[in-house]
Amino acid sequence: MKPLRRSLLLASPLLLAGMLLPQLAGAQGAYPNHAIKFVVPYAAGGLPDTVARIYAQRLGDKLGQAVVVDNRPGANGVVAAQALATAPKDGYTFLVTDGSMFSINPAIYKNLGYDYKRDFMPVSLAARAPLYLAVHPKVPANTFQEFIALAKAKPGTLNYGSSGIGSTHHLTMEALKAALGLQITHVPFKGTGQSVPALIGGQVEVLFSALPSLSGFVKSGQVKLLATNAAQRSSQEPNVPAIAETIPGFDFAPIVGVLAATGTPASAIERISAEMAQIARMPDVIATLNNAGIEPIGSSPADYGKAILGENERLAKAISASGIKPE
Repeated sequence: MKPLRRSLLLASPLLLAGMLLPQLAGAQGAYPNHAIKFVVPYAAGGLPDTVARIYAQRLGDKLGQAVVVDNRPGANGVVAAQALATAPKDGYTFLVTDGSMFSINPAIYKNLGYDYKRDFMPVSLAARAPLYLAVHPKVPANTFQEFIALAKAKPGTLNYGSSGIGSTHHLTMEALKAALGLQITHVPFKGTGQSVPALIGGQVEVLFSALPSLSGFVKSGQVKLLATNAAQRSSQEPNVPAIAETIPGFDFAPIVGVLAATGTPASAIERISAEMAQIARMPDVIATLNNAGIEPIGSSPADYGKAILGENERLAKAISASGIKPE
């Protein structure tokens, strides 16, 4: 064999490898190339968990990689925050949570162990879950305006239930009381599993709760819906007015979003945000979330950041009005 021919034959595997290496590197570097994790700071079954699982399934289908929901409840969000902080900042671990981690907890707990502005980056506002002002049938008010008039005419005679001190249900009512100068007595319970039955049984006359907890009782005539705490009416109950129609700027509907650890590549954040926005517009996603009393959104990182700051400001005022002191 001639020397030149032999050298070409020997070199050909090296040339082939040289041609393939950039392609392999590109494939290995394509995002995402393995499973993504959604860390949820609550047990399975709650609002953030429900939103995380619905989006995770569709996101996995779109990305061609599994999106795993990892429930890390405990210590007012600290356990989940640490799980995010200790994971590689490579765009494969995200936090899915409601606003209480950033708006309520910092105001009522002195040493949380995490800081929203320092430790997290917004990715997408995924959903909103409005709460409804519900009253017992014996309450002589069939509209929100009639309820206001009743509360003002008989200060201190109405009792309202909540899911506990510091809950959105509690703070929404305190914000309403402060805005209108109402006197309504707070009766805290351990979750809606206790507060809604108390309303049905007449132990309290009024409360705020999510639609799925109330809809069956509304149909049976055991509860009347008078208003919603979102910034606008919900497509789920379009005939129920928003409190913001009476009190401009009133917005206490819980929001759920996706966040990344500070230092996560912008390209990964932008990709997930864009996919979330598309998923939020899928008819089956809209229907599934609406059945759970949730409205899909899907926003840009910047818009989610603005939503968090706005919620922080409103809830800070409500916490101050409620008299809650940091622990």
